[in-house]
Amino acid sequence: METILRNIRADLRMSMNGATAASMRAKGVGYRMNFGVDIPGLKQIALRYEPDKTLAEIMWKEDVRELKILATMLCPPGQFSKESAGRWAQAIANQEIREQACKNLFQELPCADELVHDWTGSENENIRATGHWLFARLCIIRSNAIERIRIGELLEKAKIDLKNESLLLRQSALNTLKFFGRISPGNAENVMKRVAGFEHSGNPQEKEIFDLLSFEFN
Repeated sequence: METILRNIRADLRMSMNGATAASMRAKGVGYRMNFGVDIPGLKQIALRYEPDKTLAEIMWKEDVRELKILATMLCPPGQFSKESAGRWAQAIANQEIREQACKNLFQELPCADELVHDWTGSENENIRATGHWLFARLCIIRSNAIERIRIGELLEKAKIDLKNESLLLRQSALNTLKFFGRISPGNAENVMKRVAGFEHSGNPQEKEIFDLLSFEFN
């Protein structure tokens, strides 16, 4: 395992982009180490190694951007439990890692619907944001897991989070409504009925959300 990790680190050094890493730091995206390797480059590196749960767990614990993303790419979904997913979700510190974890790993889990239910009901706002984004990913790939989700309850959770002070959580909740509505005209109608009260709201934020969704579906 140590040899594999050394090889991966060597691959990252060879692909390092200092300008990109510096730009991320300037935007407040902080890691102990950031090689600035783009996602296509990381996918190419991932292809050189066999998926391995132990390797993925080791990389996920490192405060290194690329190792965390590679962990999501190299973790076998069939060996990843609901409990492990919850532990990883707790460690997600920014939107890039959230999106990569949901796209590369969480959406492939048999328990994805349970994760959406549990995470969108969490008191932790970062966990809720991850739950909303995971649901958006399930909508994007038209996963069968959507059929096992209590949609009415989820949409109401999203509606509540649309009013949250956190921009991240508001955007994540908006994605829940947007990507669910994109699946079918019936879904879009369902979403618009739930936010109908926003149309003439005295809150500019709610009015903007209504206009965004109305434009999206029309």
